Amino acid sequence: MTQVTPTVDAKVAALIEEERSLLTALDDLLQSLEGEEELRRALRQALSDLEGLFLLVVVGEFNAGKTAVINALLGEPVLPEGVTPTTAQIHLIRYGETHKEVETPDGLVIVTHPAPWLQYMALVDTPGTNAVIRRHQEITERFVPRSDLVLFVTSADRPFTESERTFLQHIRRWGKKIVFIVNKVDLLTPEEQDEVRAFVEDHVRRTLGFTPLVFLVSARLAQEARRAEGARAEQLWTASGFKALHTFIHHTLDRRERLRLKLASPLGIAHRALTRAEELADARRRLLAQDVRTLEGIEGQLDRYAQDMERQLAYRLSRVDNILYEMQARGDRFFEETLRLTRIFDLVNGERLKREFERRVIADTPRQIEQEVNALIDSMVDQEFRQWQAITAQLQERAHHHVRPVHREGFEAKRQHLLEAIGRRAQEIVATYDKEAEVQHLVEDVQKALTQTALVEAGAVGLGALLVTLLHGVLLDMTGFLGAGLLAAAGLYLLPAKREKARKDLARRVEELRGRLREELDSAFRRELEASLDRIHAAIAPYTRFIRTEQERLDETQARLQQLRQRLQKLEKEVHAL
Repeated sequence: MTQVTPTVDAKVAALIEEERSLLTALDDLLQSLEGEEELRRALRQALSDLEGLFLLVVVGEFNAGKTAVINALLGEPVLPEGVTPTTAQIHLIRYGETHKEVETPDGLVIVTHPAPWLQYMALVDTPGTNAVIRRHQEITERFVPRSDLVLFVTSADRPFTESERTFLQHIRRWGKKIVFIVNKVDLLTPEEQDEVRAFVEDHVRRTLGFTPLVFLVSARLAQEARRAEGARAEQLWTASGFKALHTFIHHTLDRRERLRLKLASPLGIAHRALTRAEELADARRRLLAQDVRTLEGIEGQLDRYAQDMERQLAYRLSRVDNILYEMQARGDRFFEETLRLTRIFDLVNGERLKREFERRVIADTPRQIEQEVNALIDSMVDQEFRQWQAITAQLQERAHHHVRPVHREGFEAKRQHLLEAIGRRAQEIVATYDKEAEVQHLVEDVQKALTQTALVEAGAVGLGALLVTLLHGVLLDMTGFLGAGLLAAAGLYLLPAKREKARKDLARRVEELRGRLREELDSAFRRELEASLDRIHAAIAPYTRFIRTEQERLDETQARLQQLRQRLQKLEKEVHAL
């Protein structure tokens, strides 16, 4: 087989090497983006064909006369004509000193023929695109990307059918140069031939966006010319239209033009591959952007959760403050009413004063404070449970969003598996969430904090009893100076001063107690809120890391895409300049 490389100059050799590098880079990029295997196979085939023979691929609908056209170009019936779609195969015709046919394992029939011009060009005859056997059309469409020039054969009695238009769009997506051959024009008058030419040119311009080169031919007349002699043969050959087509193939498609088309052919495949890679990258970026918005929504939801708990904490602490201030107010009234001469006999009974102080001043303060603390605990537990429910629903919803169906390992599969794993974990937490246990855990945490203030052993008393212990410290301070020796030690004239001192001491003790309760409750609940947020963040952390990593990869991919686009545009200009 004659190769391109030995006859090309250094500039063309450099272009071939650059195209080789570009095709390899695009194949690698498509692999990273999980691009379609058909496209990657076309890139690899283009790489393999880059220095092969110029490939002229003949396509069209079944019975359009493709094989007859090829035989007319070859000057003799090299290929069998009139076969049915069920027996049609792809034939690759190339130079050989003798005629020979060899069928390859994949069904391709390689035909050698001694036509001199086949030394620098190979012909491919393909089954009809509307053949009843679907595999024939698939083979045809797979061979089209390998072509350096496409000869599209249509019939004069039904030019540019809907199936032809669809197939032409498929060919054009590969960036291939197409030349149109309208066969069987011997069935038309000269006026009808002009109409058919105008019809084909107009439809190609409107459908594919370029003005085509159109040859009107008659393979039947060409066959008759081959059998005729002298002036009659020349007359039939001219009337067949093959003289103009022969001139195009053998003279217009000279060495330089074939070389230019040969170098341009892989660039069409590269353009399609690059466009597809950009589409895949954009689709993945949009999907990740939606994932980011989901995470931002979860973060906003958690921020609102934290803010709501902050408000709940502030509200409950203010309620505890009010309860203690109300207790202080009752204490003031107690001292005002008790430390008087009119109750001289009560003052000498310290135990009685203590009981009365506890009943009238402390009263149900521990129970009220315990209710506020429990309400805060219940609210936090309920809120955290709702966060898990909401996150579970969001992750399940995102797991069903894909760029395309998941069918193998890769970005899509990893993302879905990750979301499903996190979603299952969140579901398990929701399903096994024990509110009573969580409440008890919070109560114990608060008790542990307050036991340091009450100077009692942790777990020795419940929350309510613990608050009673704290408040009894106030009781002891306020009644310690009262007893049987009060009058003997101070005298009646000191009662007003003692009453004022009792008020101030009570205010100081209540303020100290309020401060300790606020500090310990605030600290305990903030710790629990932080732990709650940490648990949720830890659960979604793999999702967050995955998105961040994939975004970084996409940024790198975007830079590679831009670089490859620039290289492709530069190559297109250089090849066009040939």
